[in-house]
Amino acid sequence: MLLELLNLIFGIVFGFFHHGKEDYAGLLRNGAITGLILGIVFVLIAIYLVPAGTSINVGFLGIFGIFIEIIIFVIIFILGAFIGDRLESVLKK
Repeated sequence: MLLELLNLIFGIVFGFFHHGKEDYAGLLRNGAITGLILGIVFVLIAIYLVPAGTSINVGFLGIFGIFIEIIIFVIIFILGAFIGDRLESVLKK
């Protein structure tokens, strides 16, 4: 759960500092690419470096479970990016 929260915070920061507010297509594309990279890194960290229980664990599904974890991290990052973009538009008014 800690890595997911960290991923969400990174997404909010990414969305807040992303240039051109209300550019949802660009934000989605860039957020998906960045989220995929961070998702792979966080899944590898969750598997090899931190003890069990700090992240979603679907390791019993094998390699398919790893792909599911990466997709979950990408979705969390993109949601955070949209939240950050919304925060930027609210705070800049």
